[in-house]
Amino acid sequence: MLILAASDIHGSAKYAEELLRAFDREGAERLLILGDVLYHGPRNPLPSRYDPMEVIHLLNPVAEKVLCVKGNCDAEIDEQLLPFPVLPSIAILHPSGRMIFAEHGHRFEGSRPPVREDDIHLCGHTHMPEYKRVDNYIRCNPGSVSLPKGDTERGYILITDSALVWKTLDGSEYMRTAL
Repeated sequence: MLILAASDIHGSAKYAEELLRAFDREGAERLLILGDVLYHGPRNPLPSRYDPMEVIHLLNPVAEKVLCVKGNCDAEIDEQLLPFPVLPSIAILHPSGRMIFAEHGHRFEGSRPPVREDDIHLCGHTHMPEYKRVDNYIRCNPGSVSLPKGDTERGYILITDSALVWKTLDGSEYMRTAL
């Protein structure tokens, strides 16, 4: 199964459109959103074309393909407006035999998520791409779709049967690791 994982849209209709173009271009079967879908949060600037209602409208046509976890900026009202469920976390069994534990990233800061050896903890929250071995598991972050930090680009992770591939929203690959 081909999964496109992205995080931190923060209500930007402009970058939600770019993300959905990438989703179509990649031919992914699922769009895994790692939280912070509609609201920009009090610490973040307004992203380009901030329009949460437009983001909802854009996501409607792909709602049946979306898996979404709740971010620290996602409110209960967001869950009522979005056309798909927003869950605290999601566990996906990968064909490699590893579990991918997906959550926003704020719930397990400084503590171990419920993963085993060589499993993958997939999270957003920091707005910076990451691939890191922590103890005996892997932590990955696609960065932010709309508000990247640390001089990083807007992007996502493509999860294939054999690799994790970090790409910018225009589809340029900049990091890859085998599974």
